[in-house]
Amino acid sequence: MVPVGDDDLVGDAVTAQGRLRPPLERVLVIVPTYNEKDNLELILARVHAAVPSAEVLVVDDHSPDGTGRIADRLAAADDRVQVLHRTGKAGLGAAYIAGFAWSRAHGYDVVVEMDADGSHSPAQLPRLLAALEQADLVLGSRWVPGGEVVNWPASRELLSRCGNAYTRSVLRLPLRDATGGYRAYRRAVLDTLPLEEGASQGYCFQVDLAWQVWKAGHTIVEVPITFVERERGTSKMSRSIVLEALWRVTWWGLRSAGRRPAAVPGS
Repeated sequence: MVPVGDDDLVGDAVTAQGRLRPPLERVLVIVPTYNEKDNLELILARVHAAVPSAEVLVVDDHSPDGTGRIADRLAAADDRVQVLHRTGKAGLGAAYIAGFAWSRAHGYDVVVEMDADGSHSPAQLPRLLAALEQADLVLGSRWVPGGEVVNWPASRELLSRCGNAYTRSVLRLPLRDATGGYRAYRRAVLDTLPLEEGASQGYCFQVDLAWQVWKAGHTIVEVPITFVERERGTSKMSRSIVLEALWRVTWWGLRSAGRRPAAVPGS
């Protein structure tokens, strides 16, 4: 365990190598949207209240409820907001990959993943950015000490905890919350990953990226967050997403058997 910010901000450092890292200046928060008209304006206001200098890229998958039009209106009024329109719903992974490419083309130093529904509190974003000063990827974790979930049924919490335990076991990935979607990357680290080769497009995309970052020997830190179940709109979680994650993690584990990185000291 290593301190990564103020006194109560503690995370687990994975494969820390002590190398010098370039300064972090331009921050881009990527917010994928599909039918989030009731949430988008509020979440962007909360982002800018927490980190006024952060810029936001809304990646809208042609939402039939008009979310894209709302995003355009917000962008017209605030030069910290940009919009990337896509032609249809192609999955969370594809939306983030498109956003990552956009961030590279526009020269950002930090790329943040954040849901539009308010489950990822923008008030906690400064903690993730502070931890990134000593890391390459920071995960907002529900399952490290100090992390918690609010308004989840016991069945949902059990599913998440068991899914993460299974991921740790099968992939030998020493993370408590590899499935979480609130995270901050050094963009230079994303540039080293074979993103277009990834086949996962649902929430398993998050496991895929964390695993790739770890296998490449980069430093990963988990910091505690409070995850709050959405109050407006419809959750995108489904049985098919859970099954995709299960079989992909199993397949990756089988393929990598005997070729896993060495165990991390202290993990």
